[in-house]
Amino acid sequence: MTEQVILESTPLNALDRCDRCGAQAYVRATLLNGGELMFCAHHGKEYAEKLKTVAANIQDESEKLVEVK
Repeated sequence: MTEQVILESTPLNALDRCDRCGAQAYVRATLLNGGELMFCAHHGKEYAEKLKTVAANIQDESEKLVEVK
């Protein structure tokens, strides 16, 4: 269980890649069965509703894409 807690609290970085298209991941879903999926902001948004039904936790860092003025 400790391993999962560490993963969930670790910020995503440029090495984390989308499982769907390979772009930089901004969404990490820790699944109820213990697995993990990572998605770019686009695919994270596309699959958001489905992920809510199978994920124990969803870490969404897509706000990093918003330009601050």
